[in-house]
Amino acid sequence: MTRVNELLAWGRENSLVAALLLLVLAFLLVRLSYRLLFRLVERVFQNNYLLSVIRQKCYRPGLITLQIGMAFLLLTWLPGIPNGLRVGLEKTFTILLIGSVTFLLIRVLAVVKAVLLRQFDTRSDNDLHARKVYTQFQILERITIFLLVISGAAIALMSFDSIRQIGVSLLASAGLVGIILGFAAQKSFATIFAGIQIAIAQPIRLDDVVVVEGEWGRIEEIMLTYVAIRLWDNRRLIVPVNYFLDKPFQNWTRSSSQITGSVFLFVDYAMPIRPLRDELDRILADNPLWDGEVKVLQVTDSTERAMQLRVLVSAETAPKVWDLRCDVREKLIDFMQKHYGSYLPKNRWEIGVAAPGNSSPNGLSGAFPDGSVGRDVNG
Repeated sequence: MTRVNELLAWGRENSLVAALLLLVLAFLLVRLSYRLLFRLVERVFQNNYLLSVIRQKCYRPGLITLQIGMAFLLLTWLPGIPNGLRVGLEKTFTILLIGSVTFLLIRVLAVVKAVLLRQFDTRSDNDLHARKVYTQFQILERITIFLLVISGAAIALMSFDSIRQIGVSLLASAGLVGIILGFAAQKSFATIFAGIQIAIAQPIRLDDVVVVEGEWGRIEEIMLTYVAIRLWDNRRLIVPVNYFLDKPFQNWTRSSSQITGSVFLFVDYAMPIRPLRDELDRILADNPLWDGEVKVLQVTDSTERAMQLRVLVSAETAPKVWDLRCDVREKLIDFMQKHYGSYLPKNRWEIGVAAPGNSSPNGLSGAFPDGSVGRDVNG
């Protein structure tokens, strides 16, 4: 008892130091208890996915929130702290507690996202439903985080009496202030609402293949105010969110990732079509890029010089159809060079012999040493 009485007497003489030591001791006890409790739960629920996600995303924010909360409670009854210092510490820990709770709620939202989206796999090119859910959740998550941060900041500011009085006075003229703020933040609110509309209507989704401003790429990120598109050469095209609601663009994977590509060839009129069709069959039969759906070779146009052939082929994704088009084009040209080289596009000339003293059809005589003249029958 003597030791205890001496310790109490020392505490009354050094009340401020004793209060700080109690705060530190409370921090350590909360930390130790939190760690032991978490390990106990992990032993009971071994190999639990939800628990592993909670540990990864919420362990430290939860510990910090509990420690700050315990310190805030101790400050309300600990004796020996001067009133001025107590008020300052209470205000400080109030702001820290609001910030830690806000951050903890954001991390809880990340846990909910990880658990709900675990059943969806976006690695499959044709899993449109998974990409739809991912896009909706990502946009709504960012909007929720934005609202949580704004709410946390507002609550923290309202904890000060002076700012609270300013808020009360502003409420008296809320109509005028609302109009001014509405005009000032018109673009910001329009962008946020555009993000909500994209989450609901979904003209674009994560990993969609799009053509924007003449650039081909994939949707990499959908933020609250902008969309990041990864172009084919790994550049990033940053586009405002409301662009996809106000302007036309191409979405190649809106309802399916399958896409059809075209290859154009120009050949002479004497070129037979059947050998080219047979060669196309042979090329596609051994090509792993072709999905077996579309295979067409047609004469789609003719000019005074050549025929235009169009080849249509399909593949599962846009990158595959690009490679398939290049492969088909190269092999068809190689086939024609080897077997039908004389049937590539050419200019034709009509050769005749001019009568003595007569000029050529183009007004020239003796265009060739033997007196013959030429006329371009293509022109």
